[in-house]
Amino acid sequence: MTQRFKSLLGSNPELRPLLTKAQALSALQRHFTAVAPPYLAQSGQVLSLQHGMLNVAAANASVAAKLRQLAPELVVLLQNRGCEVSGIRVKVQVSCAASPPQHAPRRLGKTALDALGDLGSRLEDSPLKRALQKMIRKKG
Repeated sequence: MTQRFKSLLGSNPELRPLLTKAQALSALQRHFTAVAPPYLAQSGQVLSLQHGMLNVAAANASVAAKLRQLAPELVVLLQNRGCEVSGIRVKVQVSCAASPPQHAPRRLGKTALDALGDLGSRLEDSPLKRALQKMIRKKG
């Protein structure tokens, strides 16, 4: 949170509990991210802590299953960090997922480009031939 926003929430007695809760959830998220395996931490979001039960949203069912499997171990690790957590409840919330990993665009190899060039040279003038030539110019 920005300092200006924090000071606004902190100076208003009615909003101060909101700031306290937001800071507590932010700290829990940092602890969760630190103790969970990276591939699970990036796909899980701390939702709340109620009566010692940490509620975590998982990006998909497989992440949820793995988090449920690791829950006892994660509880111990969180307790070792001073968190008052007695259990973890996992819910699947697809919308909580981080953006999908970006894959680098695949490049055509020289052999493939040569084969496409040969094909293009044997075709009569057509939209297909022009599309092949354009693709070869872009990829080459």
